[in-house]
Amino acid sequence: MTELLMYHVYILKSLKDFKLYIGRTDDLKRRFAEHKNGKVKSKK
Repeated sequence: MTELLMYHVYILKSLKDFKLYIGRTDDLKRRFAEHKNGKVKSKK
């Protein structure tokens, strides 16, 4: 049987330069904490 994986897609707007960051995760609470604590490097 195939397991169904659930993901959240989110958009954050930088207060510093007003750029948008689009991401996806299976754990929103953890991912937002990572963003808040500066543990996410942007990919350009």
